[in-house]
Amino acid sequence: MTMSVAQIRLRYLLLITLRWFPVGLTVPIMVLLPLDRGLTIAQAGAAAAVQGVTVLVLELPTGGLADALGRRPVLLLAGIVNLTSLAVMCVADTVTLFAAAWLLQGVFRALDSGPLDSWFVDESLAADPAADIETGLSHGSVALSLGVAVGALASGGLVWLGPVGGVPALTVPVLVALVLSLVSTLAVALLMRQDRRPRGLPALAASVRGVPVAIGSALRLARRSRVVFALIMVELLWSFGMVTFEKLMPVRLTEVMADRDAAAALMGPLSSAGWAASAAGAALAPLLIRTAGAAWAGFTLRIGQGLTIVAMGLLAGPAGVITGFLLTYAVHGAANPVHAGLLHRQAEGEYRTSLLSLNSMVGQPGFAIGAIVLTAVAQSVSVSVAVVTGAVVLAAAAPLYLVKPKFREGIDTGTSPASALTPGGT
Repeated sequence: MTMSVAQIRLRYLLLITLRWFPVGLTVPIMVLLPLDRGLTIAQAGAAAAVQGVTVLVLELPTGGLADALGRRPVLLLAGIVNLTSLAVMCVADTVTLFAAAWLLQGVFRALDSGPLDSWFVDESLAADPAADIETGLSHGSVALSLGVAVGALASGGLVWLGPVGGVPALTVPVLVALVLSLVSTLAVALLMRQDRRPRGLPALAASVRGVPVAIGSALRLARRSRVVFALIMVELLWSFGMVTFEKLMPVRLTEVMADRDAAAALMGPLSSAGWAASAAGAALAPLLIRTAGAAWAGFTLRIGQGLTIVAMGLLAGPAGVITGFLLTYAVHGAANPVHAGLLHRQAEGEYRTSLLSLNSMVGQPGFAIGAIVLTAVAQSVSVSVAVVTGAVVLAAAAPLYLVKPKFREGIDTGTSPASALTPGGT
């Protein structure tokens, strides 16, 4: 039975909420858990870094796999890997086990990056070619942010309750996240329509052979499309600047409070409030797009986020820093669906996830370089200077949203007559 756009959106929002609520449960304790089990800060950091490297390596291949094999089967595989990762995390007590858990988490993140959004956009446009996908993506960002916010609050409550039946307090949120992730995976199996593809080993082999075609198509589009290349560069600079509010915020708060323990206690509820602010920002994104257009909305939000980060770095006292932080997350929430909508409009459905994966992939080195550079500046100069530096780099991406195409740019599958006549399809 054919679903309406409203039914597709409802399933999409439910699946996103179920996907991200367990993440909210684990976010507040993922740094503290390995320390509680005897690892040093350096060891915990090295183990966690495995995830970033894994995502960087697998992002494009898994995006190609989702385009070739289908969104639903890849998300089901992602769910199984996630369950395995959380199970390992529950019992890990060595650097090797934590590194294994983070490696599996990296595989999960790479598999999970893009297929659900691609499914929503493809199904919506199939049901109605004039469907308002930007509003749906905005609502998805709201659901994601609220899921993480509520999960983070619930995590704090579970830890506060203490050990449960011999299970250490910091392990309880991970166990609950494991159970809810199982529910999320079952929901994917029940609610997502199976891609209409042939079954069996020949179909699987054909899908695997299609992976490099999907990857190549996304890379060709980025190379020949000025708009796509500009959007990917936005992601690179944006990810560099994200270090300011994802990594430097606790240090900045400790600096203005002069009390490390009080700052640490405040970060849990503050993170939850930040995600709630992000949800509010995402809810306003459709209005911004209708008022200014997607490109100018992206430009304005990128400048605005740079200014809110500067406020976070320069305003005096805890109230000023917290205000800057919450405003930063609000603008961040609004910017996500705007950027995603612009990117989706540049790709055709068959290779959509590969392009999303390419966009996501460049964020990994962007964030890694930002973490190295900005933490070095924070240590050698000051935290405020590091935060402002990140804000300037992030805001520098704003003009890239206004890049215009030379001609109508669509994705080249490599099978068009022009591709056959030109090396590389360009």
